[in-house]
Order: sequence, then C-alpha cells, then structure tokens
Amino acid sequence: MGKKQNLEQILKFLQEAEKLKSVLRHSWLSSGRQESVAEHSWRVALLAVLLAPQLDHKIDIGTVLKMMTIHDLCEIYAGDHHAWRGKLKNKHTKEKAALEKLVKDLPKIQKQEILNLWHNYEDAKTPEGKFAKAVDKLETIDQHNLADIKTWVKEEYKYQFEHGEAQSRYSKILLQFKRLIDTQTRAKISKK
Repeated sequence: MGKKQNLEQILKFLQEAEKLKSVLRHSWLSSGRQESVAEHSWRVALLAVLLAPQLDHKIDIGTVLKMMTIHDLCEIYAGDHHAWRGKLKNKHTKEKAALEKLVKDLPKIQKQEILNLWHNYEDAKTPEGKFAKAVDKLETIDQHNLADIKTWVKEEYKYQFEHGEAQSRYSKILLQFKRLIDTQTRAKISKK
C-alpha cells in the first residue's frame, strides 16, 4: 500500500472521528452548555499531564495521552452511556464493535495501535491503563462539580462519591485527589 493511500485512509478516519465532537454526555459545563465527549477526552488528557508527575511510580505519559485521545472514539457509533445508570451488560462488546468499525479502513499499523491502546485502557492492568482509567473517572466527577447542581439527577448525589473510588485506590496521590473532589462535592450538595 502506498503512502498516498495511507494518507487518504488517515484523512478519512480523522474526518469520521470529528463526529465525536457532536456526541453529547450527561455532563454539563460550568457555562451551562452540555459537554461533548471530545471535550471530556481533552480535559482527561490535560488532567493526566498534570497528575502524572505527582505519582509515586513511573508511567509512560505518551501512552496515557494516546489512550485518552482514543478511549471514547467508540462512542461515535456506540453512544455515551451514563455511568450512574449502572454498567451495561454488553457495553464492552458494543464499544469494541463500534471501534473496529471506525478503524477498519485505517492502515494496519495505526489500526492495531488504536485497538491495542483501547484494550489497554479497558483492561486497566498496566500502570498506564490503571492511571488512565482512574483519571477518566476523576475528571467526570470534577466536571459534575463544575456544573449547576440543577443538572444532577437524584442518583448522582450518591454516585458522585462512588465513581472512581475503586480506580483511584491504586495510587495514594489519586486517592488524595479523589478526596479533594469529594470535599467539593459535599460543599456543593450542602449549598443546595
């Protein structure tokens, strides 16, 4: 396969990936506008950059940033699932199929890298995967704290404290960060 054809495949993929900007999450921004999945992915990547140097163990931040860039691409076709509703039984299968559909025409190297990164994130067994999974959850609950509490559904009041708890336990720093967010959550709820 020639380089020109590779570039055409990459451009086609990039143009399809643009749709992530239009997939909305349950989260709302501090400005009152509903958040897109792409905006969430950007902020997760930013949080990863900020927290990585605080960890008491080494991680490959380049791998983490790649994971953060691609971890929600599957939602272009699979949609966003509100975590407080509980885990869908077929979520992994549905998202994997959606991602495979999205990357099917990419050059082999890029296709395999994206699939490997997604599996690393989903499995959360490597230090990078564990960190990425935790940071994803932490960003979500912080974003909820930034939104007007009128956007919260009743299930979120409890779930706000549960979300990311297990994932953050692997690192004292991440657990401390979770506790900071929890403190802000309590203050937000008490003002209601």
